[in-house]
Amino acid sequence: MNRRMLLMAGAMLVALGMGAAQAQQAWTDAPAQARVQPVAAPAEKGLKGDTFSADEIVQVGHKFFGTTTRGLARAIESVFAKRGRPTGYVLGEEASGAFVAGLRYGEGWLYMKNGRRQKIFWQGPSIGFDAGGEGAKVLMLVYDIATPRAIFGRMPGISGSAYLVAGFGVSAYGNEQITVMPVRSGVGWRLGANLGYLKITGRPTWNPF
Repeated sequence: MNRRMLLMAGAMLVALGMGAAQAQQAWTDAPAQARVQPVAAPAEKGLKGDTFSADEIVQVGHKFFGTTTRGLARAIESVFAKRGRPTGYVLGEEASGAFVAGLRYGEGWLYMKNGRRQKIFWQGPSIGFDAGGEGAKVLMLVYDIATPRAIFGRMPGISGSAYLVAGFGVSAYGNEQITVMPVRSGVGWRLGANLGYLKITGRPTWNPF
């Protein structure tokens, strides 16, 4: 976790202590503008050559998280069982904090099967029942994306999609075009984040709304 990310986490906790009610109200208004239908049954979209296999993602995950565990493989297999093969993936890290209402900020790289990649940043509010701050590595599986820049936009959390598999937290966000399923390691993966949304941008910003 770099210095800028740690400064973000500290600033978030101060801001949350002063304005939790405002953040909670902003979150309440936002999802009403972009409701997402429940995740459909798994489907293979496009040719297999355009997507990543479970083995490819597991290998990437083991290298990224710096450990080889059955837990990571089980978490990824669970996502594949629900959504099928992804058209891209993101490797990144994030800082988050919560005091009833929460915020998270992250950054990473989107990789696609054809070799294209895109630097991305994400921000978003959430509602939960925990408090504190944390940093975590994040592996996101991205579905139905045709070009790297198509990932930019706001993605509400999909209701009922947050769960824990062998120590890895899995959740889902999406809009009418794209679904993103983050797999987070370690402590504090925070189910509450599933009640918020992610705003993915091409430049860093402090504004999560």
